[in-house]
Amino acid sequence: MNALRPLLLLCLALPLAPALAADDPGFTLTATAQDFARYFPGQLANGHLSTFTGPRGTEGNLAYMAALMDYAEGDIARPAAVPGWSQIDYSAGSSAAGHFWLNQVPLSPAVFEDYRQDLDLHGATLATRYRYRDHGRDTRVEVVSLVSQADPHLAATQLSITPEFDGEVELSFVFDLWAPQQPRFPLARLTGDQMQEAVAAHGLKLEPLPPATPDRAPLWYHGDVHVRAAGGDARDLTLWLDGRAERGAAMAEAAAIAVPTGLEIAAARVRRSDYRLALDLRARVRKGRTYAFAKFVAASREGWGGDAQADLALARAARDRGFARLRAAHEAAWADLWRADVRIDGDPQAQRVVHADLYYLLANTAPDAALPAGACGLTPGYAGHVFWDSDAWVLPALLLLHPERAKSLADFRSRTLPAAQARARARGLRGAMYPWEADPAAGTEQTPHFAYVLGEREIHVNADIAIAQWQYWLASGDRDWLRAHGWPVIRAVADFWASRAARVPERRRYEILHVTSVDEDYNDVPNDTFTNVAARKALRIAARAAAVLGEQADPRWTEVADGLYVPFDERAGHHLEFDPAVPHDQDTWGGSSLPLLAYPSLDLPMDPGLRRRDYDYALRGITRSSRDPNSMGLAPLSIAAAAMGDAAQAGDWFRRNLTARVLQPPFDVRTETANNNTGYFLTAAGGLLQNIVFGFTGLRLAESGLAQAYPPLLPPAWRGFTLRHVALRGRHYDIAVRRGADGRAVLSRTAE
Repeated sequence: MNALRPLLLLCLALPLAPALAADDPGFTLTATAQDFARYFPGQLANGHLSTFTGPRGTEGNLAYMAALMDYAEGDIARPAAVPGWSQIDYSAGSSAAGHFWLNQVPLSPAVFEDYRQDLDLHGATLATRYRYRDHGRDTRVEVVSLVSQADPHLAATQLSITPEFDGEVELSFVFDLWAPQQPRFPLARLTGDQMQEAVAAHGLKLEPLPPATPDRAPLWYHGDVHVRAAGGDARDLTLWLDGRAERGAAMAEAAAIAVPTGLEIAAARVRRSDYRLALDLRARVRKGRTYAFAKFVAASREGWGGDAQADLALARAARDRGFARLRAAHEAAWADLWRADVRIDGDPQAQRVVHADLYYLLANTAPDAALPAGACGLTPGYAGHVFWDSDAWVLPALLLLHPERAKSLADFRSRTLPAAQARARARGLRGAMYPWEADPAAGTEQTPHFAYVLGEREIHVNADIAIAQWQYWLASGDRDWLRAHGWPVIRAVADFWASRAARVPERRRYEILHVTSVDEDYNDVPNDTFTNVAARKALRIAARAAAVLGEQADPRWTEVADGLYVPFDERAGHHLEFDPAVPHDQDTWGGSSLPLLAYPSLDLPMDPGLRRRDYDYALRGITRSSRDPNSMGLAPLSIAAAAMGDAAQAGDWFRRNLTARVLQPPFDVRTETANNNTGYFLTAAGGLLQNIVFGFTGLRLAESGLAQAYPPLLPPAWRGFTLRHVALRGRHYDIAVRRGADGRAVLSRTAE
């Protein structure tokens, strides 16, 4: 590794990338009628409240709130689906062919004519327009929806109709009250064989269903919310409900409807059934006139906001201000977020994908809330559980661009430290043993029983958490935060490793036995290299954090760190994935974990020759892997190649993350693999952002600041890129990498 040079010394006068306009194609993703059959829903969210997109723009879609979990008897914790708030249904009235409702009519270009739907990543709005053809009664439809970034309790949809006829129309403003999930499986109890049998007994299969159902959907169902009280006022045009997640927290929602001034309402009523709470309107319309309706929704959960009456007051206040003001405040909040951006010169496809990945990361995280990032965000993917992904993949991607969101992810581990300490005590260990799959509310272990071995043995998560805490401290320089939040976590994790590592006297070293490798097909190995290297770094971080704060370090931390065994093939001159007693002979999705040793927050020092030998050795296993390519593994390969200075290889692996069929149309939803439909995969989105922010820049966080650990590089087709509004210890910078006159990449920094 080159000597670390603080970024503050780098100040070359190179031009920065020109700013892109908000309507640049890199910010707009579009669906057309050709996408009806392959439509993979996008997402509207603000880190607290989420929903999905629907092709009509008016459907009733599943919705979730952060940390609102269902705790059904015998099951793992899972996200409780709150009553769906997005639906506005429309009918042009009866015709000779019958009475049809917009949201029940099958999608067809002949019925939804002149169709276009835009997901504006810059403003985080979904705009849909088409001509709805209903047996001679045609209506021009325009819909705009948002989940407010300015006020996270609010969401809204504006529906504008322009009838091409005179007559009566009907509208229904709906809260969808989802039926209890069936079947439910006691996943906290079932073995793998029992789970497979239970799934088959219900006529289900663990296979993906196109276009958007993941292969594990029978296991990743949503949890239930039970509506305790609900009502509405047809004169005030409002709805409200109070509910509670199964054996979990309370929640509430309310809606206030705005109708056009002068609209002749023939009838209005509130209707409640087992599955719907709705305000139904019947109104007279005139041909060629445009009528704009708006549905303002407020939502809350226990510990975040009030009850239904408080939400009703919020919804009414939003209605009083109007849709235009709500939208303007929301778009202004997103514009402020986009001050921090990655701008690419010379690769429009990469620019679009980077914006999509950053959009989904921002939509699924919240600032200063002590909330984590689930592997699939605010969705039922991976049952909404929190893995090392939140700490090692998402947090570093946000750290320099959106530190207030990275802090939220770090603070989740501080908030749930008592649960991790209790887990360590139950196993006779010191310190804190964080779960492999954590409940985002309580921080308890939620790994399904059939995968319990991962919860017990994939313990590298503890090192990943401590390293992430230190990374936040390095970026923020906030000593008060380190003392109050980071240090207790780092200290407890170090105590865990000091008690978990085993002294082997005859070999005069420490070993970590019975672990699941980061390449999970090897679920009981000694001395997994990634685990041991990460544990060693966590122990050394603890000793350094103690020195920074003037605290007493346990001398065993350094003793164990210095003595930890890292498997190495002395003859071939490269690292091994784990102890040589375990042959690496399986054809796994990961192929090799060695590229992760170059991952920015870990970054194991080694000379260039060893780095190349590690890379070449790892590549043999990866290229022969026959499995569905996993988008999670592509960024480490590109970063490892970048650390070697190999721009061609780094660019090739990065390009595969754009073209490996892991981006689903029309809104570039990232899936885990090309074929499993596990969507909104924030893990790989975070990896791709790190690939640029740290991989291509060659920068790493150090106590001196941002350090130039490796030379910067550019993929062959790129002219340059700029990291805009980078935050470092209270100051902001633009960091640019440009191709110089000799063709080599040059990095510059400009203070704002």
